[in-house]
Amino acid sequence: MRYGAMRELVLSMKVVLPNGAIIETGGRARKTSAGYDLTHLFVGSEGTLGVISEITLKLFGVPECTAAATVQFSNLHSAVSAVTAIIQLGVGVARIELIDKAAVAAVNAYSNTSLLEENMLLLEFHGSEYVVNHEVALAASILAEHGGTGFMSSTDQSQRTVLWQARHDAAWAIRAQRPGSQIFVTDVCVPISLLANCITETHADITATGILGPIVGHVGDGNFHVVVVVSPEDEEEMSRVESFNERLIARALSMGGTCTGEHGIGVGKIPHLLHELGPDAVSLMRAIKSAIDPMGIMNPGKVTAEQ
Repeated sequence: MRYGAMRELVLSMKVVLPNGAIIETGGRARKTSAGYDLTHLFVGSEGTLGVISEITLKLFGVPECTAAATVQFSNLHSAVSAVTAIIQLGVGVARIELIDKAAVAAVNAYSNTSLLEENMLLLEFHGSEYVVNHEVALAASILAEHGGTGFMSSTDQSQRTVLWQARHDAAWAIRAQRPGSQIFVTDVCVPISLLANCITETHADITATGILGPIVGHVGDGNFHVVVVVSPEDEEEMSRVESFNERLIARALSMGGTCTGEHGIGVGKIPHLLHELGPDAVSLMRAIKSAIDPMGIMNPGKVTAEQ
């Protein structure tokens, strides 16, 4: 959250084009106005325009002090509303992650942890010791005002690692709830002001649909994931999951969001790209694809393929 999404951290890259030519899209300067923005064109292309062989990233200094914190909420709407308040008040949080109650329970079973099985926010703060202490206290106050309980923070590296392990283990822990099944992971991103409503409505939809789909997310960016556990051989279950995913995407788009914040369009969300950006924008993407890769050899059938 503090440092931006990956596309904002890429300065330049070396790319092998479909015709074998090798190009460099930029230099090491932190900003440039030289010609078309080829760097971000290739960042967002999902491998459909060329093979990226080298990449130059922005680097950040290691902060003097790092603190991690956790807090629990009895309902998702309050948790996400607290996140919105923290962002709107300009509290300097480096990371804010959400793990819903079902995901916390899965992590406890998978990782032998003893986290309180409530909806949980994980936060991280970077800066000088004085700044971090101030930001932690300010965030704790806002979280409490929105119903957060059990706030704990630590600057100890080992304790911070334990706190964040829950987030890192979430996907595998959720899959382990149904041995032999697979995970169907989908993500959307909406404006932060509408995130609480989107997540609350999505959680209600999960319950009504009767699927196992815990919610985890980078809520500081308005981005969240639903990790659905499915049996691919069960056609009826897959149909319910796919219908749920359609409703999730429609919900995000109706709120001015996007059908994917991180995962990309790939094959599964090609029709939604058309709904999100319109036929003219997608036609332009297809023209770029055709101009750079006329033989269609780079990741064929992805992103802009005709449906």
